[in-house]
Amino acid sequence: MLLQPKAKNARSKRFLTNRDPKVFENPKTSIFVRGSTTSQVVLDTLKDLYSLSKPNAINFTKKNQIHPFDDETGIEFFSRKNDSSLFAVGMHSKKRPHNLILGRTFNHQVLDMVEMGVERCTTIKEINSRVCAAGTKPLMVFNGEAFAQNEQMIRLKNILLDFFRGESADKVSLKGLECVITVTAGPTGINGEPGLVFLRTYTTSLKKSGVRQPRIELEEMGPALDLRIRRVRYPTDEMWKQATKIPKELYQPKVKNISRDGLGDKYGRVHLGKQGIEKIQTSKVKALRKRLDNKPSKRQRTDDADES
Repeated sequence: MLLQPKAKNARSKRFLTNRDPKVFENPKTSIFVRGSTTSQVVLDTLKDLYSLSKPNAINFTKKNQIHPFDDETGIEFFSRKNDSSLFAVGMHSKKRPHNLILGRTFNHQVLDMVEMGVERCTTIKEINSRVCAAGTKPLMVFNGEAFAQNEQMIRLKNILLDFFRGESADKVSLKGLECVITVTAGPTGINGEPGLVFLRTYTTSLKKSGVRQPRIELEEMGPALDLRIRRVRYPTDEMWKQATKIPKELYQPKVKNISRDGLGDKYGRVHLGKQGIEKIQTSKVKALRKRLDNKPSKRQRTDDADES
């Protein structure tokens, strides 16, 4: 484990201050690490995922003796040294061919990770189409009920959103939306295990539609990956609680009797005291009055006088 260095001058002090915890954190940096033995499929996958994560990504071209599921010290060392919170490790062995591990760290300790096998990889170079600019914030689309029901698929969805979220933005221009990443869950197995996961990447083209909003067409850009989940490492309850803790500066106290629905509409609830409905003074209608006796009304008396 690396020791916390001390600043010797103003430049190093600014560098260390930039790494300190903040209310609004810096964009997450991801590292792409090669294992001791890799295949060409794994190398192509790491290369294309690295190109999608630029510029907040670091690619390691040398081989490293690293096995995150067996020993976490290696990946934690790289995380602390490069100030990264996301990692991707590619390996290849007879037992686990074309192995890809995606994971996250919190406070430079492994939080969670998902191990997958690359069944098929079609690279950006093989598709040979228009490529979006580096640093583009993609639109993520998840298809399939498994992403809301299966625990392993929910964890994979959460990690993928962190990998490709980029910088935080309140609004995104339609012209700046150049990249679309779709993740589709295949049919589950007989025993309920997750099926294949199909990851596809597209670029967008704005066409004339005759109205104010243009018509959007998708063109496959790559990479196109077919993945199968093998192992999942879940975080501990204590570490997950610390990782998802909201700073006091951003905490919004709950306002009583005010709620919002899924679309963001605001609803208020008003509480009234006990109401005595029987004591409410209402308008009296003569036609609805009850007559205790058979006394004729004024109109009836007038009619009887005319007849006589």
